[in-house]
Amino acid sequence: MVIRKLYLKNFRNYSEETFSFSDGINVISGDNAQGKTNSVEAVFFLCTGYSHRATRDKQVVRRGETHARIECDAESAYGKVRVAMDFYTDKNKSATVNGVPVAKIGELLGNVNSVFFSPSELKLIQEAPEDRRRFIDISLSQISRGYFYALQKYKKILSQRNNLLKDVDREMIIDTLPVWDVSLAKAGAKIIAMRNDYIKLLSPFATDAHLAITGGEEELSVEGDYKYEGDESEIEKQLLADYKERMEKDLELGYTTIGPHRDDLKIKIGGTDVRTYGSQGQQRTASISLKLAETEIFKEKFGEYPTLILDDAMSELDKRRRERLLYLAGKMQTLITCTEPDVIPDYKKYNNIRIGGGKIIQGETDQ
Repeated sequence: MVIRKLYLKNFRNYSEETFSFSDGINVISGDNAQGKTNSVEAVFFLCTGYSHRATRDKQVVRRGETHARIECDAESAYGKVRVAMDFYTDKNKSATVNGVPVAKIGELLGNVNSVFFSPSELKLIQEAPEDRRRFIDISLSQISRGYFYALQKYKKILSQRNNLLKDVDREMIIDTLPVWDVSLAKAGAKIIAMRNDYIKLLSPFATDAHLAITGGEEELSVEGDYKYEGDESEIEKQLLADYKERMEKDLELGYTTIGPHRDDLKIKIGGTDVRTYGSQGQQRTASISLKLAETEIFKEKFGEYPTLILDDAMSELDKRRRERLLYLAGKMQTLITCTEPDVIPDYKKYNNIRIGGGKIIQGETDQ
């Protein structure tokens, strides 16, 4: 997967600009608040349909404007594709793939694939289980629309079940709950089975990436909770049994206490929980290693790497780790943002794009 062109109009601080990316490493540099992260945010928007930064889509529309547009041309082993999104201040966003309107966000997924790292992705290591679930959900949704739709269905049924548990009519709840449990267990079993397979695939890739970045000095391990194992039908039976067993507890608390919405990952370095005991540098390296592992899963699934986005990933890594990371990133198209290009070893070998005030002020490939 290679993104050739990125077009932005009235997006964040960009009036109108077109980026041209090379197959390999692209270095997007500039002072703070000039638009570096805005450009790669647009790429991720086109891949997944949402932003890691904006809580509301209309926030991306340039101040004083009512409409913004982002568009990219990409090439993969399956052919060329153009994906575009339009944002408005007074209505919902819309998207097209090769000029054809997309009715559901699930139809956008899988057309252009990317893996995104930014400092905010450290939440994957540092914060709550929901941040680790989000990491898995984004990756699996790009790989499988079936997963994405199962996840959406599960969230909807879970919300309805939780609302039911808060009802004051206990007899009605007890009579109605089993109906919701059947639907919830079916959707939940699909999610759990796919997550289990994904984590088992992710773990050795993450270990290898971390060993490569650290020069073999540290070993990373990743494990799922694996509360439920087996195929979907087996997991579905286990969930149904547990819903029944936990009914009184759920009624007491007013929410569903078990299921894939409670899953977590165990991430360790040298057998020690990196969230609790890892340094800032170790946590950053671990997070990047997980992202690199994600690219290998895409490669295994589709026969080619996604575009890797490293937003301000280099600043807190020492020179040797930067060099090793660049070596790994060199296997795929990579977009790297930084304040000064010289933070990237041998940066002159790469496609350098300088940003200032929402404009490309320098864009050339030095060979």
